Amino acid sequence: MKQQFLEVGKITNVHGLMGEVRVQPWADSPDFLCQFKTLYVDKTHWPIRVERARVHKNMVILKLEGVTDVNSAMAMRNAILYIDRKDAHLPEGSFFLADVMGMEVRDAKTGEILGNIADVLTLPANNVYVVRGGAREILIPAVDEFVAEVDLDGSCMRVNMVEGL
Repeated sequence: MKQQFLEVGKITNVHGLMGEVRVQPWADSPDFLCQFKTLYVDKTHWPIRVERARVHKNMVILKLEGVTDVNSAMAMRNAILYIDRKDAHLPEGSFFLADVMGMEVRDAKTGEILGNIADVLTLPANNVYVVRGGAREILIPAVDEFVAEVDLDGSCMRVNMVEGL
C-alpha cells in the first residue's frame, strides 16, 4: 500500500532573523521541494503553509506561516517535513523511492526471486538498490541497463543480472 505522506526533507537550522528555516531536501533536486504550498511536520503530519521557498547552496530556505522569528524557527530544528502524495506531480515513468521499499526483485530472464529492496543508496552517479534475500545482499544500480521493469501495482521489479553481480 502506498503511503499518503512522504518524507521530503529535514529542517537543519534557522536562516536569518525573520523566522526562515534551512531544509536539507531528500529529493533528486532541491527545486522539487519549492513547488509545494503546504508541507506536513513530523509523524503527526501537522499541516503548515509555505509562504516562500527558494534554493540556496543545495539547501531549501523556507518561510513558513506562523514562524516569525528566530525562536520559533529554532523550535522547528530537526523536524522532518512531509508532502501529501496527491500534491506531487511526477513525470511519466517516475516514482518515489518509498514506493519501491520492500518490493520483490526478480531476475528478468529466469524469474528467480532475488530478494526484496531493503534500502536505496543515493550516490553521485545514480541510486543503487540494496536487495536482500536469504543470506545474501545484492547491489543493483538504478539505471535502465539493470532495471528492466518496475511494476508498482504488482510490487515487483525485474532486473537484468550480469555475471558476478
